[in-house]
Amino acid sequence: MKIVRNKVPIGQLEKMAEKFGGLVKAVVDIEKEIIVIDGELHSDEERLLLEKGSDQKDLWGINIYPDRKGKYFIEFDSMINLRPYMKNLSRSVDDPEIRQKILRIINKLMDKKRQ
Repeated sequence: MKIVRNKVPIGQLEKMAEKFGGLVKAVVDIEKEIIVIDGELHSDEERLLLEKGSDQKDLWGINIYPDRKGKYFIEFDSMINLRPYMKNLSRSVDDPEIRQKILRIINKLMDKKRQ
């Protein structure tokens, strides 16, 4: 697992995705604007961020598909997203504002160049 604070080349994501059938699991901290990638489970990545001081209400699980473009690049799907206390009743991210924050962070930290 890797905490990402700076841009990650898409080529690195593609190598990570080979292990999991074309996707990279990630957890985004929407407050600190960092992500963890390359964990086997979203819950493992979530735990790492919690140990580093993140607040659970700020952590959201996604899947990244490095070989896809546009809206298909990110999938908002993780068991850690089930949060009835936040009115998030699905594995997705139901709040459009939180989705936009996640997309902004991903766009900031994912470098489309293959290095």
